[in-house]
Amino acid sequence: MANGYMGKMLWVDLTREKIREEVLEEKLCRDYIGGYGIGAKILFDRMKPGTDPIGPEAIFGVVTGPFDGTSALGGSRYTVVGKSPLTGGWGDANSGGNFGPYLKFAGYDAVFFTGISEKPVYLLIDNGKPELKDAAHLWGKDTFDTEDMLVKEHGKGTETLCIGPSGEQVSLIACVMNNKGRAAGRSGLGAVMGSKKIKAVAVRGELKVPQADEEKVKDLRKTCQKKLTGHVDMLREVGTPVIFNFLLEAGDTPVKNWAGAPEDFPQFEKIGGNSVMASVARKYACYRCPIGCGGHMKAGTGEYKYEEDSHKPEYETLGMFGSNCLNDNLDSIILLNDICNRFGVDTISAGAAIAFTIECYENGLISKKETDGIEMTWGNHRSIVAMTRKLVRREGFGKTIADGVKVAAERIGMGSEQYAMHIQGQEVPAHSPKFGVPWGICYRLDATPARHTQGGGPFPPGLMPEFDRNLIEGRGVLHKRGTSYNHVINCLGACVFVVGGYHQADVLVDFINALTGWDYTMDDLLKAGERIANIRQAFNVREGLNSVRFHVPGRIVGKPPIERGPLAGVTVQEEKLNMEYLTAMGWDLQTARPDRAKLLELGMEDVADTLE
Repeated sequence: MANGYMGKMLWVDLTREKIREEVLEEKLCRDYIGGYGIGAKILFDRMKPGTDPIGPEAIFGVVTGPFDGTSALGGSRYTVVGKSPLTGGWGDANSGGNFGPYLKFAGYDAVFFTGISEKPVYLLIDNGKPELKDAAHLWGKDTFDTEDMLVKEHGKGTETLCIGPSGEQVSLIACVMNNKGRAAGRSGLGAVMGSKKIKAVAVRGELKVPQADEEKVKDLRKTCQKKLTGHVDMLREVGTPVIFNFLLEAGDTPVKNWAGAPEDFPQFEKIGGNSVMASVARKYACYRCPIGCGGHMKAGTGEYKYEEDSHKPEYETLGMFGSNCLNDNLDSIILLNDICNRFGVDTISAGAAIAFTIECYENGLISKKETDGIEMTWGNHRSIVAMTRKLVRREGFGKTIADGVKVAAERIGMGSEQYAMHIQGQEVPAHSPKFGVPWGICYRLDATPARHTQGGGPFPPGLMPEFDRNLIEGRGVLHKRGTSYNHVINCLGACVFVVGGYHQADVLVDFINALTGWDYTMDDLLKAGERIANIRQAFNVREGLNSVRFHVPGRIVGKPPIERGPLAGVTVQEEKLNMEYLTAMGWDLQTARPDRAKLLELGMEDVADTLE
């Protein structure tokens, strides 16, 4: 068993109600680190291509990384993995809070579920003892109530992840929630949990994560924490809303379903960072986090009533329910965030679905007859709240949009697909490739399309090669190196905000070696990240997906270019960017299929043989 890991994973057969332990092999850990690296390799090996993502043969996993539950700076995140019902390809999402470390304290690095339960269940793991338990009393409860009930039943120190009513109803934009507002939001994996009738996973334990040199890990933490740099102070003070005003004015944040410009949303400061912080009751941090960017809101006292423990809306939520819908009512956005958190819905996808609905309404494709009498117009915060309530409950017109904009456009027809801002079924997040060049690559070519967290950053000093970042030339190699590093951070169970504040990239290598006893170099680390990128891509290729052919809405990349605002006249050079990245990765320029020579170079002969 490798240090930094508990060395065990659970396999839960829901159909047969059987649970078994399996050893987590050290080679798997060294090659794929943890998180979606280990998850992708296991699902590639054990799940047949063509599997229905919400069928009994689908595998759903919860995976930690070696940083979780240790003194390594920033180790707080877990990852859920599966085949995405949104994209038909690889799916993963990660979340912070406390669940990841406590899954390890309960004795396991990962849990994988197969089959479908006849009735709602939850998995309890208590100090290495797993048990499937009846969840009938939890079914139908929101995520906050579910967490409270499980803590009451199993005692203080119990940590949970769960789905809300939207996941139970297999909404394809449902997500997995923990700590009353932390979301593993993307890929629609809450729907996979719901399809299997898994309401929750509850863990408790006091087991210790073995570390090769615990004192060195602690010393590294102290030294690194004193030298944190970059964006750290801003995040400590405000959290992710701190970037809203700047990015909106710069043209990065979507306005009017990606068709507008900053001048179309002049009241942006009403929902920006300072306004958000004025409504925060208290801040909080994920497990042993030195930043603490989270927050809970004061109780709503105006038109919109929300409880004091409502979670602070993050940048993405402000963008998707705010400027993207021309909604400048902050109280409504706080409430919308709370609705989505309690029902377990991805706020990026939900905000995109509402903006899509508004544009369809404004252009006469739907009317009050279809929208249950709700006037879906730009900036109408009351209508936005009313329709979001219907979305999360699958009521009325909410049924039409509860599975995301791709499915909604198929249901409405009449050319509505032009207003559906998605790539391969997943709604585009609140960052523009016209502003940030790396998103022009990863939105199409990453194994999880339309994902801002695979954009190749942020990076501490000493990692990136010397390229002019304002030029296209060299972007393929730059992005390959950046995404490899990013994959490693995610798979370690680490937070990109914390690691992005490290004073030197080599500190990450020092932490890994002190934890595990390995002798990694930075090149070894980046090679592991490249291996992770390739196993995720191989999963998609085996499913018959060709990311080169994924449709990217013209609005997202400036085709035609917008005529106003800071990004007027800008068009993303997609073909050039994609060619450079595919060449750098060693993937076929026409199919994005990993070359056999590249897979052999990475020690992935078994994957190469399978693809052939």
